[in-house]
Amino acid sequence: MVEGSCLCGKVRFQVEGGFVEGHHCHCSRCRKAHGAAFATYVCTPVSGFRLVAGEAELTSYRSSPPVRRSFCRTCGSSFLFEHDAVPELMFVAVGTLDEVLPSALPIDAHCFVGSKASWWTIHDELTRHEQQRPEFGG
Repeated sequence: MVEGSCLCGKVRFQVEGGFVEGHHCHCSRCRKAHGAAFATYVCTPVSGFRLVAGEAELTSYRSSPPVRRSFCRTCGSSFLFEHDAVPELMFVAVGTLDEVLPSALPIDAHCFVGSKASWWTIHDELTRHEQQRPEFGG
């Protein structure tokens, strides 16, 4: 069981069953939503994701036709997104997870490197996708 929360702690969640995929997203929407060079997400089956507190604080925004982002209306923490191409998966921002072992995070790719921040250089050998991952329509 992995737990996570927003910055103010009002929204809390649990993930049971582990993560099936992970990536660093360099798209302009993730950069703006997270205020960083990229956002790192891991995904889990929706059936393994559970909100345990703060449902009333949770709000969402459709940032592009296939993506709905969820965040805390109190502190603004961006911590989830859902993608219409894979409705059975929930994408969780790694930074919102409480303690988790690096080996539990299956991060294997960079996505949207064609639009990454010009001031950021990727320094690893993970797979790079110019757009989104092929399984999500890229």
